[in-house]
Amino acid sequence: LKVMSKMGISCLQSYKGAQLFQAIGLGKDVIHKCFAGCKWVLNGVGFDILAQDMLEFHNQAYPPRGPLPPLVDTEVEELDDFGEYHFRSIHDSEIHMNTPDVIYKMQEAARENSKEAYKLFAEWQNKITEQTEIRGQLEFCVEAVDAIPLDEVEPASEIVKRFCTGAVSFGSISDEAHRAMALAMNRVGGKSNTGEGGEDPLRFKPLHRGTMEAGAANWEIFEGDSVRSKIKQVASGRFGVTAEYVANADEIQIKLAQGAKPGEGGELPGYKVIGAIATTRNATPGVGLISPPPHHDMYSIEDVAQLIMDLKNANTTARISVKLVARIGIGVIASGVVKGKADHLTISGMSGGTGAAKWSSIKHCGLPWEIGLAETHQTLVLNGLRDRVTLQTDGQVRTGRDIVMAMLLGAEEIAMSTAPLITLGCIMMRKCH
Repeated sequence: LKVMSKMGISCLQSYKGAQLFQAIGLGKDVIHKCFAGCKWVLNGVGFDILAQDMLEFHNQAYPPRGPLPPLVDTEVEELDDFGEYHFRSIHDSEIHMNTPDVIYKMQEAARENSKEAYKLFAEWQNKITEQTEIRGQLEFCVEAVDAIPLDEVEPASEIVKRFCTGAVSFGSISDEAHRAMALAMNRVGGKSNTGEGGEDPLRFKPLHRGTMEAGAANWEIFEGDSVRSKIKQVASGRFGVTAEYVANADEIQIKLAQGAKPGEGGELPGYKVIGAIATTRNATPGVGLISPPPHHDMYSIEDVAQLIMDLKNANTTARISVKLVARIGIGVIASGVVKGKADHLTISGMSGGTGAAKWSSIKHCGLPWEIGLAETHQTLVLNGLRDRVTLQTDGQVRTGRDIVMAMLLGAEEIAMSTAPLITLGCIMMRKCH
């Protein structure tokens, strides 16, 4: 029932045989025989590989062996942990994007401003990307093009203005981490995103030179620094959204969906809705908060256009963004949203993080941003709409290579969340991600 509810509220008969799923990396023979009519991208594994997987699973369940050694209780014997959710040995289990050595080098590069540590981090991370992401299968055709003069390229000080941190709510992360990302992005000219958890109005005012207490740390503050997030998100639950909140935005983002768990809204259990978290979200302490799976009143492009108009009237200077999920057919949806007067689109990929979903919700959902971004860019160009909107993407973007790949596929801006949090000190226990 939960899976079906992701597509909206309807009677059971409406879902039967509806083929709401899409396939990626599944062989043509499997699609035609078992999933006729299913939308799919990228040819991939056939029956031979699927059969091999089944045999391996069977061998795990019924391993060929003699009697168990003494002191082994046959009643509580467990299957091996393949590392689906937690990091295990890299040789016998699932490959993870965030490995301990990569995390260590990323933090070292950030803390010590070390180019050598960053080069090692990027080298190791790109090797992992080759095995885990679609962009890892692409190569730069450097020899087929001529270099352009460096003075035609944006300087680094301008390039970083195209970066933003993703929508991570206060409550899912600490106030200190939330403020740290806002302060850092404001200093470099980028943008931070409040997420759907609101923002303390005290953060709207510029800071004066001095120090700021942040947990056990003291931050040096320069004149004109700010911990105000330039991007204010409006999600289906609309937690913490007030006229003052909307007015203090450079960009207002309508969250129609999230790539890491498409069809599900944010969720904060009641025991976390306390103190400043409850106050910031204008919520009742102890009462759990869930954004309904389908956006309350977003059942058509006309509804989206109406909300865009409402937000433009609430803040006449803010850029209005709409967050969409990478999927086959996203180009048509994006075209409709742009015709509805959206100024900015975020194409969210399947591999981004989420601290507000159950384990069963983050597997086998969404498509890579590479697929959604490429389709969106090309469809907008074909319809003569590309110059009306700025395109952004997110989903485990880590290195310069990832960013250039995204730009070549059509993005003008990049959002990152997991990597900035790791540089702040997150050790990736994989409990919330």
